[in-house]
Amino acid sequence: MDALDMETAQRIDFKSKSENIIVVERLINDLCDKHAIHEDQYGNLLIALTEAVNNAIMHGNSSDPNKNVTVEYHSGENTIEFMVKDEGSGFDFENLPDPTDPKNIEKPTGRGVFLMKNLADEVVFHEEGRVVELKFQIIAN
Repeated sequence: MDALDMETAQRIDFKSKSENIIVVERLINDLCDKHAIHEDQYGNLLIALTEAVNNAIMHGNSSDPNKNVTVEYHSGENTIEFMVKDEGSGFDFENLPDPTDPKNIEKPTGRGVFLMKNLADEVVFHEEGRVVELKFQIIAN
C-alpha cells in the first residue's frame, strides 16, 4: 500500500449491542463527507453496511455483548471496501430463503443479505459466513 492507502485503511471494533449501529452510521457519514460521495449512493452504503453489522450482532454473535464485531474498511480513489466480521459459528449463505417469495414477504426478518447484494457492487462471504466483504464503486459529486 502507498502512503495514501495507509491513511484510508481503518478498523473499528465494538461490542455486539444494537446501539452500536450508531458507530457505523457515523463512519458512513464521515466517509461520504471525506470522499464527496454522491447523495444517491449514501443510502446504499448506509443500508448495506448497517445490515451487515446488524446481522453480525444479532445472528452471528446472538446479541452477546461479550462478543465483538469488527469493521475494516479501505477507501481508494474510486472504491470503498468493507469487511464485517463476527465471532459466531457462521451460516449457510448459499442457501438462504428468497425474501421476495410470497410465503416470505410477511416475515419480519430475512432480507439483510438480499439488501446487501442489491445495494453493494459486490458481496463476498468468507470464513463460513463469519466475514462479509462489501465493495462499492464511488460516485463522487
